[in-house]
Amino acid sequence: MGATFTVNRIALKRMLTVLQLSERSIDELLANLNKMHRHVNAVAFAGMLQRLGLKSESIANVLRRVGIDDITISSIFNMLDEERIKSAYGRIVEIYVE
Repeated sequence: MGATFTVNRIALKRMLTVLQLSERSIDELLANLNKMHRHVNAVAFAGMLQRLGLKSESIANVLRRVGIDDITISSIFNMLDEERIKSAYGRIVEIYVE
């Protein structure tokens, strides 16, 4: 990917309000972004939006409005799926027979 996309806080807040996220959820997201010095990986950002309860299509719309193309958005969702699978199934399992 390698590109940087910028969105101002007010525009982001408007986008998320239109998607009917609560004021509390939006403030929480913005606070997390501030802790990250306002720089976040697109996959991590999409994951944050998922944890707030947004559906994939809504997340894709936010990413499009920021300027990310559909091919990159698809790649972001693929990486999110891989991370979820690794966290759920990537653990070491001990199996033994007595």
